[in-house]
Amino acid sequence: MDDLKQGDVVVIRAAHDWPEHLFEVDETFDDCVSGYSITGPLAGVYGEPGWELIDRVAYRAVRSA
Repeated sequence: MDDLKQGDVVVIRAAHDWPEHLFEVDETFDDCVSGYSITGPLAGVYGEPGWELIDRVAYRAVRSA
């Protein structure tokens, strides 16, 4: 998943403090991504989940040719 780009949407794993949810990537870093939750009770909340919390890519942002 090291090819994530701005606008990609990933699935964040459920944990004891939050359910599984969709997260839109804004930036990527060595240890995490930044962006906003877009579903669930955390919708609209900014976060920086670590790579280990990303379960899978839900869908990719549209890329221009």
